Amino acid sequence: MRFVFFGAPGAGKGTMAMEAAKEFGLPHISSGELFRAAIREGSPLGLKVKDLIGRGSLVPDDLTIDLIHERLAQPDAARGWLLDGFPRTIPQAQSLSKVDPEDCVLDLEVLDENIIERLSGRRMCKQCGRSYHVTLNPPKKPEHCDQCGTKLYLRDDDNIVSIKIRLDNYYSLTAPLKDFYAERGSLVPIDANAPAAEVWQRLKSLMADLIAQGAER
Repeated sequence: MRFVFFGAPGAGKGTMAMEAAKEFGLPHISSGELFRAAIREGSPLGLKVKDLIGRGSLVPDDLTIDLIHERLAQPDAARGWLLDGFPRTIPQAQSLSKVDPEDCVLDLEVLDENIIERLSGRRMCKQCGRSYHVTLNPPKKPEHCDQCGTKLYLRDDDNIVSIKIRLDNYYSLTAPLKDFYAERGSLVPIDANAPAAEVWQRLKSLMADLIAQGAER
């Protein structure tokens, strides 16, 4: 099965996709992590992406599409995948539908005020990509990842100014994808305002049912 985790920045796409990857054994493919890997390498591409992300801007479609298509072509994605952060525009969605079309788009719906609270308090691990929150989901050891012990950091695009720009970009460029996927019959709305553990339990049950149905076809 091929799942797209869809929603505004801070809706929980990465958190839910990581849990789903562990539960169902499908590769978690994050456009953000692909970009951050390029940034860590310090390549010309990475420097360009860092500047765009730091300003809250979207990475150009052609660059994003090439990176994602290259990742989907790897052997571990042959029997299914979990896409997080892609597609974000109509051209990206159209490109995916031609190369490796989705089975289900899980639309994580969260109120704007909750998104701002989540992102401004979010802390990330550079080593393994896990995310935490200073109050909602703090690590056991302050400012360090539970899994690998790496010191956590605040992403450049998780400051208030960048968050508001990202939300504006989402509503103008990405939210229209709801109609695109609704017309394809693959959009499934999910109320994701509840605590992450509660959202995950409902999502896990839904995904298990969908995977079982897919196996029967």
